[in-house]
Amino acid sequence: MSLTPEIACLERSAFRGRLWATRRHLWVDRVASAWLIQRFIDPEARFVWLESPTQCPPEALGFDFDGAAFTHVDDKVTFEVLLASFGLVADPALVRLGELVHYLDVGGAPVPEAAGLRLMLSGARERCADDDALLAHVGVLLDDVYQAFVSVDGST
Repeated sequence: MSLTPEIACLERSAFRGRLWATRRHLWVDRVASAWLIQRFIDPEARFVWLESPTQCPPEALGFDFDGAAFTHVDDKVTFEVLLASFGLVADPALVRLGELVHYLDVGGAPVPEAAGLRLMLSGARERCADDDALLAHVGVLLDDVYQAFVSVDGST
């Protein structure tokens, strides 16, 4: 993945302890992006789940909706934009996870793990009471997928 002119590389330290906002009823790109934010960008992140993007608090960093600070750019989904924005494209396991999220969100080149992750996300979405619980539950699944990709790719 290469950086495009539309995606500036940002300093992660300037994005610590922030409020992040996206639409409710998380699905693949939103939940994976929230996981990425929490795990690699802002470990102190707080999230607000919006009924409508118009409800985004002015102090919040929006993601994965029109007009958000971080959303799709060209053919990249929000997860891939976050990878590029925060200099995480050097991690092959995160890039592979980005390809998986991309495929599940908008299609494209098939990814072997897609059917399994889609099934687990669907089940988690049915079981979890709200988006906070869904992020916590799916976060563990994404940690596992990431670790498997690290093992295969030799990433750190």
